Amino acid sequence: MTFIVNGEEQAVEARTLADLLHALEYEGDWLATAVNGELVHREDRSDFALNPRDRIEILSPMQGG
Repeated sequence: MTFIVNGEEQAVEARTLADLLHALEYEGDWLATAVNGELVHREDRSDFALNPRDRIEILSPMQGG
């Protein structure tokens, strides 16, 4: 399927948000995720079904100062 991930179109074989994160090699409990502007909590990602052209935002904390 094709999704918009962090503003970029990507073709990824994924049925759920958890599948997408795994396919894109995002790991860790510290990620924040949203689909079509709605926050998706970590515990809901494995059950959150994706649809073609969904807009997914994946945010991770940054270090620096």
